[in-house]
Amino acid sequence: MAAQRTSAKTAGPALPTLGGTRSSYRERVVDALRAALIAGELRPGEVYSAPALAARFGVSATPVREAMLDLAKEGLVDTVPNKGFRVTAVSDQQLDEYTHIRSLIEIPTTAGLASTADPVALEVLRPIADEIVTAAAAGDLIAYVESDLRFHLGLLALAGNAHLVEVVSDLRRRSRLYGLTALVEEGKLHASAEEHLEILDALLSRDEEAVRAVMTRHIGHIRGLWAE
Repeated sequence: MAAQRTSAKTAGPALPTLGGTRSSYRERVVDALRAALIAGELRPGEVYSAPALAARFGVSATPVREAMLDLAKEGLVDTVPNKGFRVTAVSDQQLDEYTHIRSLIEIPTTAGLASTADPVALEVLRPIADEIVTAAAAGDLIAYVESDLRFHLGLLALAGNAHLVEVVSDLRRRSRLYGLTALVEEGKLHASAEEHLEILDALLSRDEEAVRAVMTRHIGHIRGLWAE
């Protein structure tokens, strides 16, 4: 029903073929549009109509319109009467604040998993880490953002604190990674993608200091490179 994804260097992203119920289809559209927002493929201040987005993503207009209304409730877009939806901007100060809170939560929590996480549960995350690397190599920013989100939330879930996972999930969804396309073009995104495998290997080696070091470097990319 939908076209295949396109890379960061083409005219626009597309959703993969979608199946399942109407509810799961809508959720899939919401996830993909949110990822496009986070990746900076939908630019702040721009107004997008549901039909135009539907054509760009290779789906029908109705689920896109419903998805954008959901994203408006999250504060990621504003409705513009008779025109569509305007992507909300995120200031440098907000990005700094989001990154600071994420650092306070994710670095120590992930490092702590070195002594508590079940190796089998960690290995379950390896295919997702591989997806991140594959997406980076293909320049598929939407797939990159989606897989990155699943990986990190999956890691945090191993700590057994659902509220913590929800807080980080909200922070990640509010962030914007405006520099991802530039990283793809400069060939730097692959190095960041590989860090997910580094994190897993350090956790499996029970090396808490190594985990802390990689996580610190990894989150630092958000403000040091991605959001420039």
